[in-house]
Amino acid sequence: MSTLRKLKAYIVGGVADHGAELKAADIPVSDVDCRGCANPCDEGHDEYPSRFDVDMETQMLGSMKPYAAQLVISTGKSDWEREVTDASGTLAAYLDSARGELKPPKDKMDKTDKMDKMDRMDKKDRKDRKDKGPKPAAGADNAGGLPGVYKSTDSSKVTILNGSHRTVCDDATHETVLVFPEYKVVTEVERSEAGAKKFLHSLKASAKGGDGLKSYVLPYSCVIMLCSHKRRDNRCAIAAPKLEHTFTAALEREGWEVHTQVEDPSLSGPPLEEFSGSEEEKHAEVEKRLKDAGEQKRVLIIRNSHMGGHKFAGNVIINTPQGACVWYGRVTPHEVDAVVKETIMGGKVLPPLLRGGLNLSRPGHASLHDW
Repeated sequence: MSTLRKLKAYIVGGVADHGAELKAADIPVSDVDCRGCANPCDEGHDEYPSRFDVDMETQMLGSMKPYAAQLVISTGKSDWEREVTDASGTLAAYLDSARGELKPPKDKMDKTDKMDKMDRMDKKDRKDRKDKGPKPAAGADNAGGLPGVYKSTDSSKVTILNGSHRTVCDDATHETVLVFPEYKVVTEVERSEAGAKKFLHSLKASAKGGDGLKSYVLPYSCVIMLCSHKRRDNRCAIAAPKLEHTFTAALEREGWEVHTQVEDPSLSGPPLEEFSGSEEEKHAEVEKRLKDAGEQKRVLIIRNSHMGGHKFAGNVIINTPQGACVWYGRVTPHEVDAVVKETIMGGKVLPPLLRGGLNLSRPGHASLHDW
């Protein structure tokens, strides 16, 4: 980023450092420089092409909306139809229909064109917005009043994504779905209207087992999600493979085991549905399994469909067994070492990269990894 452009970004409020505000909200924060290499890079990191134009001016913190659950469906692909929930016959479409949420009417203007138009209009008052700060989402109880920083109880919204992981089920018509921030994997989800309804019902706290679904705590200490949705924005398709390669190398240097496909969760023990104790005992068992997962130096990296904010590519979500979901934007291979050491290993947020997140406030704790 050039000195002139960096100065402009500071003036319009795009490169504000919210570290002090995040600390005041009891969010563990790292003061380490996100980029540890020289500029130009002297360490051989992958570079994005010159045509890779990312918005470096708009304020990122606050650019995500709250959600109660994020569902990531097995597809074995890294690119999908532009609207994954519009693809007939897919679990994404069945889930979208079953959740009963009203979609906004479509018109002839492409959503990306709308966002670009809004951005152009917004530049007129961006100076004022820097002083006032981004407006929090309506009705959200933000941590410390910070935009984009939520608790998972701030919303009832269910978001639906496709993932690059393949199903672990023997029946190819049954999908394997990752659920965040619950940090679990559900198998035997039938790709049908009935299967979608059964799965959504199983997510309710009052739901009981016995419907054929099998759920497990994810056997990883971290799940990294990389947006790779080319049909939404080519920048994500360019960034994802470079970031996956760099994350893998950085983690393996630290002695971590990296997976890009979901390991059969039954290898880690029986499904939660087979647990016969009381609700209190089941809660204790789930917590024990989550803690066990957090102690493993194993990471799952998957590519996923559009999650919003492609103008901030590369987009990265880091999910932990403690229920934290850290959303980063403008991530390049040059920042990966810092993300690995500070966030994945150290449990601390890097403010310059932060778009927002769930369950980041940890009063009395120095790390997102603390229980």
